[in-house]
Formats: sequence, structure tokens, C-alpha cells
Amino acid sequence: MRTAHPNREKPKVGIGEPILQINKLKVAYGGIKALKGVDLEVRRGEIVAMIGANGAGKTTTLKTIARLLPIAEGSIVYDGADIGSLSTEDVVEAGISLVPEGRAIFGGLTVKENLELGAFNHKNRKFMAETIDDTVALFPRLGERMKQEAGTLSGGEQQMLAIGRAMMARPTLLLLDEPSLGIAPKLVQQIFEAIAAIAKSGTTILLVEQNTRLALKYAKRAYVLLTGEIAKTGESKVLAEDPEIQKLYLGG
Repeated sequence: MRTAHPNREKPKVGIGEPILQINKLKVAYGGIKALKGVDLEVRRGEIVAMIGANGAGKTTTLKTIARLLPIAEGSIVYDGADIGSLSTEDVVEAGISLVPEGRAIFGGLTVKENLELGAFNHKNRKFMAETIDDTVALFPRLGERMKQEAGTLSGGEQQMLAIGRAMMARPTLLLLDEPSLGIAPKLVQQIFEAIAAIAKSGTTILLVEQNTRLALKYAKRAYVLLTGEIAKTGESKVLAEDPEIQKLYLGG
């Protein structure tokens, strides 16, 4: 069942049950093994983080879930169904939206046009207008810049737009890739408060974030990736106290 927007009432059905299960996932770029048998689970209503160094396989995992990369071996099960053979469009229709690293907004289009593209799978104009209103409630800055070309926005505002565009599809599972990258600290805080609000509404979030301290603060659980494999997993509070995690990722 598709999740409503954060500002729409919806039942909290199945909270705590697995919504995403990745089993022994292997992905290769040419002869390079990017993922070497990743096992990962995300439960409904959670924020789950993936942390690790550049090149660990975090972005590859998100892109593979979104069906932007082919699976060499293993499976991706979403809401009880194997989605390994689906197209990216079908994955969005099923309820998964990706906010890519670097945002990938359309700079020559207005903020409103970018948002409307996020709802390409919805044809009802009333539905689209309501969803835009909800997105503006989540990110009021966007409401002030609806007619402005997206390429003229600040980095933080572009990130808000990228998240808002993904939420226009009213996803059940939101994939976030480096939402704090290249953004002023003040806006990073606003963005993560919005991410927390999205999760509180019942939308499940799988988060990739280089700022490990921030990721562990907002996520309930986390996976540590190391060269294409899961090195550690556990509750975020426990991982934040782990001496090895502190040394490698928290500057401890």
C-alpha cells in the first residue's frame, strides 16, 4: 500500500515489519566487484543508515534498489515481492523514490516544474496540487521560489527540492544519498529535521550519509559498509559508542 505524504493522515500498518530485504547482493562494474554479498534489512517506519568510506558500496546499493544498476547475484525483496526484474519506473510506481547524490534537479526548469515531474505517475491535477501544498509545508522555502529556475537556488534549497520532488510520488520507501553534501550547516539541520518528520509520518527511509555523527543521530539502526561488504551492523546508539567506529568515522 502506498504511503501518503507526511502531512496526510494514514494508518501505521505493519510498523516494525520488514519492508526491504536485500539478500547476498552482488553488483559488478565491468570486472570490479562493487558489492560482494550484501545482506540488509529495513523495517517499516525506520530510518536506517549506511555509513562507510567513499567507494564502500553505499551509493551502489541505493542505485541497485532503484534498479539503475543490474544485479549480478542475490535478490532485493520489497514489500514481499522480488523487484530485481523491475524497471526504475515500475519501482517508483511500487512506492520507492530515490534522492540521488548531487540532487540531479533540472536547473532550467522552475521549482514547480521540478516538483510536478516527481508526480509523473499521478495524472489527477487535484492530487498534484494537494501534494505540492504538502511539500511546501515540509519545505516553506520552496513555496517562496515556485517560479524561480531551480539552477539559481542555493545548494541547500536544491536539496530541499530534490527531496520534495521525490516525495511528490508519495513513496513508502525513500532512498536518500548524501543529503548533507555541500550544504551550509544551518540548512543541513533544517533538512534533517524534515527527514525526521517524513519518517515520523510513517515513510521508511534508507539513508546514505558521509556525516557519520549526523547519520547515527537520526537513524535507529545502521550498517557499516567496507569495500562492498557489511562490516558491522547494529543500533545507532551502540555503534556511536563503538571504539572502532569512533576512530574510523567520528574522529575519536
